[in-house]
Amino acid sequence: MPRKAMESLTESMFYVLMAFQEGKMCGTDIADYIDTLTEGRLQIGPATLYTILAKFVKEKYIREVVVEGRKRTYEMTQMGKKAYEAELIRLRQCVADAERIREEGVRDGTQKG
Repeated sequence: MPRKAMESLTESMFYVLMAFQEGKMCGTDIADYIDTLTEGRLQIGPATLYTILAKFVKEKYIREVVVEGRKRTYEMTQMGKKAYEAELIRLRQCVADAERIREEGVRDGTQKG
């Protein structure tokens, strides 16, 4: 069954929402936060970041709160918080499934063995 748009987030999208756990941020703050948090593993370029921010504004996950010239500062909305928490649950379940398979060798509902 195909997924609906925004039903699950890309890694970059997830980290952008994660950045907003710290509070209001502009694009540069978000990129720096993600780079620091991931120790350089994930670097989001301006085109990707601003595409994500535009999608999140459209979906009402974030809203603009301050505009100073070209600098725009955003904050997460309740919808964004719900999307972040839903994705966190989904990712935890993915990891739990992978760990269970590693530990138990689960396949087709039966254990290896």
